[in-house]
Amino acid sequence: MTNGSQVICAAAVIASDGNSCALRDNSVMRDDSSGRRDPRLRKHADYQRVYKESRKHFSASMSYFFRRRSEEAQEPARVGLTAGKVLGKAVARNRIKRRMREAVRMNLPLLPAAVDVVLHPRKSVIDMDFGKLTTEVRKVFSTVSAQVEGRPAGNPAARNTGTRR
Repeated sequence: MTNGSQVICAAAVIASDGNSCALRDNSVMRDDSSGRRDPRLRKHADYQRVYKESRKHFSASMSYFFRRRSEEAQEPARVGLTAGKVLGKAVARNRIKRRMREAVRMNLPLLPAAVDVVLHPRKSVIDMDFGKLTTEVRKVFSTVSAQVEGRPAGNPAARNTGTRR
């Protein structure tokens, strides 16, 4: 059957043994059975809101921003990554983002619900041992969790006691 210059085919294929087998329907995306949304920040406005409502924090190989969303928002934590051109060409930036996404995926349960985090990796992340990267993301998420929940961070040396010398 034709429709203008396009050919429309039937939704079945005849196998080599003569039996018909149905084609896979790619129009419907696979449903996530857990019911959770994708834990990534996607919109520019969401990134800007995080930058505006927080301040920059630092760790050994990345800087990060975070903000608590409203209490009635029961959505899971969302994480955004940035990789600017200062980190290298596209191949290097994509590799950094892939490594960071996996480290975030492994440590996402540490974040409380209704928090947005933006991570800015440094160029050293591309050569860093993946175990160290995962540990650092875990420390960042633990610090964010502690500050959002109002308890002291796990590392007492990193806390500001409020006294200056």
